[in-house]
Amino acid sequence: MGIPYPPVVREFVYKLYERRVERRLDHSQVPKHIGVILDGNRRWARADGLTTEQGHQAGAAKIEELLGWCEETDVEVVTLWMLSTDNLDRPEKELKPLLGIIENTVRRLAADGRWRVHHVGNRDLLPAGTQRVLKEAEEATDHIGGVVVNVAVGYGGRQEIADAVRSLLLDEAGRGASVEEIADGVDVEKISEHLYTRGQPDPDLVIRTSGEQRLSGFMLWQSAHSEYYFCEVFWPAFRKVDFLRALRDYAYRHRRYGV
Repeated sequence: MGIPYPPVVREFVYKLYERRVERRLDHSQVPKHIGVILDGNRRWARADGLTTEQGHQAGAAKIEELLGWCEETDVEVVTLWMLSTDNLDRPEKELKPLLGIIENTVRRLAADGRWRVHHVGNRDLLPAGTQRVLKEAEEATDHIGGVVVNVAVGYGGRQEIADAVRSLLLDEAGRGASVEEIADGVDVEKISEHLYTRGQPDPDLVIRTSGEQRLSGFMLWQSAHSEYYFCEVFWPAFRKVDFLRALRDYAYRHRRYGV
């Protein structure tokens, strides 16, 4: 058995290691767009004898820490998967508090003044109050030139592709194009122009916490060439050193496009 060091000693050693990893990080190799699947709030809460709502609260509190780390390391765009379309089927007693936590988090991000908040997802699937909060956050931060924070709320990868194709068809039909002309003109670039993230670079790196090794439909279109990093810790326990390790791992890889 190892020596059970006191918490203050463990924290000191952790800080030393964190600084060591940070010093060795090559900022020229940092991903410009990171997608994060914030997974493990409920399991973290159960492990600590807390309620599901407390787990979601702890996960929400971690977001601003993450964005600070992204700012320090020159990341330009962060996409946070906060609520999937599948999550909308959760029991009302869990979904309602979760939506409230998300709304308060989005308000805080908008009020901070450092982030440009952008909603990605199907807003029509969300309650009117949540829609209003997302719209107001986007409008309030539209002029900000800092890190772009995509809040993926009511988001599903398949839903996004279906919405993009629908938007493309309606746009072309509105210009008077025939069915044949529309079909002939459909290509990857045109669909990309109708995604929730249109105008943004695709994610270079996708991080998922909690040990699950799957995308679950996250950014299916945009992540075709992304690198993936699966972290064992639950989202509320995610530390700066875990983030730096993900960036270091990304920098060591040689990105290849295609097979």
